[in-house]
Amino acid sequence: MSTSRKSSRKPLLYAAGVALAAIALGIVSWQATAPADKHRETSSSSSSASAEATPGSDPAAELKALARREAGDKLAVGRTDAPVVLIEYSDFKCGYCAKFARDTEPELVKKYVADGTLRIEWRNFPIFGAESEAAARAAWAAGQQDRFTAFHAAAYAEGAKAKGFGEDRLVELAREAGVPDLDRFKADMAGEQAAAALRRDREEGYRIGVQSTPSFLVNGQPIAGARPLDVFTTAIARAKAQAEAGR
Repeated sequence: MSTSRKSSRKPLLYAAGVALAAIALGIVSWQATAPADKHRETSSSSSSASAEATPGSDPAAELKALARREAGDKLAVGRTDAPVVLIEYSDFKCGYCAKFARDTEPELVKKYVADGTLRIEWRNFPIFGAESEAAARAAWAAGQQDRFTAFHAAAYAEGAKAKGFGEDRLVELAREAGVPDLDRFKADMAGEQAAAALRRDREEGYRIGVQSTPSFLVNGQPIAGARPLDVFTTAIARAKAQAEAGR
């Protein structure tokens, strides 16, 4: 089966309160959209929460409202008033995330971001340990000097994952991405603001039940895995039509 339908998983080891929050929202659509592929990267144990939504809740509206649309978001591309927002929960050590970044995302940017239809908001969701977290902080730090997109491309380039994401390698990637002040980059990467930004993204993902990378929301509609381009174009077209209809 094509790797374009795959995702990477790790178990969610998080506070019970967060798991309960995910259950309360009734966010079970991630599993419904996940590609049926027994060969995808999987940890030795994984768990998923499934429950009916609480009476009176609107899970789709809850998910759609996660679009931040912040003008100063350094980890986003596209207009803040775009009718469609794609939120991506991703990990720099995830091979399927890299495939999406190389094969699919550039086409979405060219087709939809350029004409104002789509905004893409990145969420750091590291699930593969210390190097994943370090790369997430580095990406944030590069973003503070307006080089997130270039760092993202360098970190997801063919063969980049095999070189690892130790500190020296992250500085090398920042240099490759054209980050102008490497001393500031290193300080930002190690600072509390980077750690806080990472916590914000990761806690959001856990709260809504994200269990694998890459995972996406298109105006609140979940897509799990690095799916083929047409899955995203169909979802974006539908979301745009709904937005124009006022729904």
